[in-house]
Amino acid sequence: MNYRHAYHAGNFADVLKHAVLARLITYLKQKDKAFRVLDTHAGIGLYDLTSEEAQKTGEWRDGIGKLLAEPLPAKVAAVLEPYLQAVRDLNSEADGTVTLYPGSPKLTRMLMRPQDRLSAMELHPDDYETLHRLFDGDFQSRITELDGWLALGAHLPPKEKRGLVLVDPPFEIDGEYERMVEGLGKAYRRFSGGTFCLWYPLKQGAPIAAFHEALKALEIPKMLCAELSVRSERDTTGLSGSGLIIVNPPFTLKSELDTILPFLKDRLKLDRHASSRAFWLRGEESIDRSEWE
Repeated sequence: MNYRHAYHAGNFADVLKHAVLARLITYLKQKDKAFRVLDTHAGIGLYDLTSEEAQKTGEWRDGIGKLLAEPLPAKVAAVLEPYLQAVRDLNSEADGTVTLYPGSPKLTRMLMRPQDRLSAMELHPDDYETLHRLFDGDFQSRITELDGWLALGAHLPPKEKRGLVLVDPPFEIDGEYERMVEGLGKAYRRFSGGTFCLWYPLKQGAPIAAFHEALKALEIPKMLCAELSVRSERDTTGLSGSGLIIVNPPFTLKSELDTILPFLKDRLKLDRHASSRAFWLRGEESIDRSEWE
């Protein structure tokens, strides 16, 4: 209950997460049929980068700030366009200055069509109230004060039978990696045709190898992994990188990750130990584990 994303909004982890989220939503829009996005740990939805919290850490400057500081290579720009266009649409300054940053529910809502729906869960009472006010009167969005882990059972499958589930917990308490594996297993049994995107932190002592093995043991046919580290975990007790597990990814996503991850590593790195990788935990090229670049 103490985690406040306002201190971290727009950082390198958000860049990776939101770039992939935008790609997944863009893929869902290729079919006319409606879809629903379930955001289990939604936060407040929209962040002011001039706020005291954001200015205190300045993490956004090493994330979205660096990303927009210089022109992007054409191939990278094409993949990142849905995400970056949403950021631009929130910020009208002629010089390209970014003062507002969309959290995952706001980004999702900006990319949705009239037939699509958003269900956003937030447990923190103050953050829930802020999120609820942001979407007040929006009939395409349902905001619920609820532990997001419970939503993986109670809110699946969606009535649209198509959709994306974003699981982005704060990882404040022990056992969150195990809880994520358990939650995915339960959710997949209820909605095996859906796409799932799970975020997790990379930091010193994190049980990543065991986490990946536990995910593989679920025997879900297609699980793609993307990881981006901007510094050595040995020199910090905080976040050194972050990862995403994408279940039932669009067939284009692996090649898109291969395009943007090396670029993000170079643009956002904080030391020479920055690294990135994209590989299949199960399915497709699961035998071919790409090395850290």
